[in-house]
Amino acid sequence: MARHERHTYVDAFQNQGDFNEQLYLALKQSPWWMISIAIHVLIFFIASMLDTSKDKKPLKPMIEAGLPEIEDIEEDVEETPEDTEEIQEKEVVTEEPVIKDEEIDDHVETDNDLPFEESFGQTEGNSDAPFEGPSTNGTIGIGGGAGGAFRGRGGSADKTPGGGGKKRNDAVMDALRWLKAHQSPSGQWETAGFDKWCEGKPATGERPDGLGKSMYDPGVSGLALCAFLGAGYTNRGNHPFKNTVSKGLRYLKNVQDPEGCFGARSGPNYIYNHATASLAMVEAYGMTESPIFKGSAQRCLEFIGLSRNPYFAWRYGVKPGDNDSSVTGWMMMAIKSAKLINEDAQKRGKPAPLSVDDGAFEGISAWIEKMTDPDYGRVGYITRGSGPARPKELVDRFPGEKSESMTAVGVLARIFMGEDPRKGELMRKGADLMEKLPPTWNPSDGSIDMYYWYYGALAMYQMGGKWWKAWKTGLEKAVVETQRKDTDYCAFKGSWDPIGPWGPDGGRVYSTALLAMCLQVWYRYDRVFGLK
Repeated sequence: MARHERHTYVDAFQNQGDFNEQLYLALKQSPWWMISIAIHVLIFFIASMLDTSKDKKPLKPMIEAGLPEIEDIEEDVEETPEDTEEIQEKEVVTEEPVIKDEEIDDHVETDNDLPFEESFGQTEGNSDAPFEGPSTNGTIGIGGGAGGAFRGRGGSADKTPGGGGKKRNDAVMDALRWLKAHQSPSGQWETAGFDKWCEGKPATGERPDGLGKSMYDPGVSGLALCAFLGAGYTNRGNHPFKNTVSKGLRYLKNVQDPEGCFGARSGPNYIYNHATASLAMVEAYGMTESPIFKGSAQRCLEFIGLSRNPYFAWRYGVKPGDNDSSVTGWMMMAIKSAKLINEDAQKRGKPAPLSVDDGAFEGISAWIEKMTDPDYGRVGYITRGSGPARPKELVDRFPGEKSESMTAVGVLARIFMGEDPRKGELMRKGADLMEKLPPTWNPSDGSIDMYYWYYGALAMYQMGGKWWKAWKTGLEKAVVETQRKDTDYCAFKGSWDPIGPWGPDGGRVYSTALLAMCLQVWYRYDRVFGLK
């Protein structure tokens, strides 16, 4: 080897050593990802040097290929129509699933994000749900369903067990048409603004009077829904009230807070809103068994349990320490419906779907017993045998002796708690008092009390015999014959004037819903003890 060549080789070797040493130091000080890249580059370089395949065509350097070569490459891989069709066939198309009731988790319900029809209008519910729409076949209480709680609902009252009668049934339908006409687009019945609406649009013709107070919107909306549900109409089926019920139930769910309370807790009377709205939601679940309503029904029952005073009942607020028979009556109705739903499920071999306050019935019984005068059977509002409550400004106009509303609550509570009217002396005494004060529409003597008529109709229907006979005649005369038949449904037709003691609070929506419910007593609840 020549000296020059030898020198060059040594220099190259030394330079190679310097390079390797520098590479080692660089790699040592580099992040792990740079080391990984360097190793992969080195392996690729060695592999390319060792590849001696004769068939391998040399790759053109990119700088030498230029833009024309890129166009050629694109032409080589251009898809034929057949290729396109094959790709389209293999393409996975993701579609939004159709959500059915049974697929919804009650604890994470997001039905407000669903299309209206999927969430409230077209839901299937459980395949063996006891109610499928306005029909006497398969309704709750007939061939399955929630016991006697909703017996005979749906279809013509003439065809339901017990028979509602054509006049009464027509009156109920007219009331429902009026309520439908005055529902707001948001689903609520605006107690102080229902006159603004006609079939979901701004009213343009004659507008009805009888406005109430807006603070009672959730409760009055609950009563309006109860009128539809009591007639057998839910968010299902092919009937003219499906969307009305759907929007109303959606509204209630939208105003339910995390603790389960319906409506804002403004003012002490908010508990009434919760009680009547709860009755509507529990009954909606009982008639459909839809999980969309189950979560809401369970939460409202939990709030009812949370609100009850230990060992007794309810009044204004959460565990306020004092009790009254009026709030207790409404809470009792919601709890009773839940109990009947559970009993029916168990009869069908299923677990009870709703959890109910275990001590509620005992507390109700204890309170009613404390409020009942043992000599006369009269039930008091907050003190024994004291009679009903009245707004302070209307005490003189609607004297307490013209109403036995609390007695009606007490008698009904005893029956719903399991006391047999044939053996209950206090119930018979209470019924005797109510027999002397049947419904009478007399605006001049203070006898109109729709709240009393509702509970009285339920209690006397359960009592049967002479008591119900006296009330049945009075109820039809006082209610059916006084329903407004003038104008049209967007004005007065189908409604009742709110001229009772609670008319200024609940307004025309309250009076119309409550009196429609009175006329459903023939088929709303079965007789617990089968009395005639």
